[in-house]
Amino acid sequence: MKLPPWLKTKSIIGKHHTKQILRSYGLSTVCEEARCPNRGQCFSKPTATFMILGDRCTRNCGFCSVTPDSPQPPDPTEPERVAKAAAEMGLRYVVITSVTRDDLPDGGASQFRDTILKIRQFLPQAKVEVLTPDFRGNTEALKTVLEASPDVFNHNVETVPRLYPKVRPQADYMRSLMILKKAKEIAPQVPTKSGLMVGLGETFDEVVDVMKDLRECGCDILTIGQYLQPRKENLPVVEYIHPDVFEEYKRRAYSIGFKYVASSPLVRSSMNAEQMYRQD
Repeated sequence: MKLPPWLKTKSIIGKHHTKQILRSYGLSTVCEEARCPNRGQCFSKPTATFMILGDRCTRNCGFCSVTPDSPQPPDPTEPERVAKAAAEMGLRYVVITSVTRDDLPDGGASQFRDTILKIRQFLPQAKVEVLTPDFRGNTEALKTVLEASPDVFNHNVETVPRLYPKVRPQADYMRSLMILKKAKEIAPQVPTKSGLMVGLGETFDEVVDVMKDLRECGCDILTIGQYLQPRKENLPVVEYIHPDVFEEYKRRAYSIGFKYVASSPLVRSSMNAEQMYRQD
């Protein structure tokens, strides 16, 4: 399918040498691993979404370009390397995500905790957002992350429940909703956030139904963006959604009570995350 004009982006070279800083600390970003179309713009600010727990994932989602493979054990030096890189970049808002680590008893929750604490040490004024996997529904793992007091807790449902078998075959829609609901129960003061990709074959009404499910779980912030096929091995795009439809999604989301909504073709879960937090 030919890319429509509203999805074409210009390449931007980061004047702050973001990539060099990341490489010098041996770090991965979801921006690069997931081939985000906004990475040039974000790197030039600079900002980035740090991806911890390695660059190999124990799941094989149809939409994702991160390599599915057996990962290495967690690196105990990684939390400090993330914190030092964030400090060198002068970040005021740090976003941490990870591959899914079903091989670990806590799903990698302790690495999230340690990374948050190291960022607090090196950048005490910075806000920290975490974008976590579902930890296989492990509530104790979720508590481990939230006890480190992130400023925003994010877990993406990604798509509508009907499409889970092909988009997220090793995940479970109800489990993802449960994680968001439990996060709000455990730490009601922490804003919760979730994201959706569209263009995978979902209907408008299915997306609205997901919005309602998320609000019932107390979710505060919602992001909706166009799915783009990162590699030929990934699921193809079924439809390029027109910007007017994204505007209607935004209107519907606000009408059912979300505090902040970002909905447009190039929106990604962590893009402009600081702006979402400040306006929440």
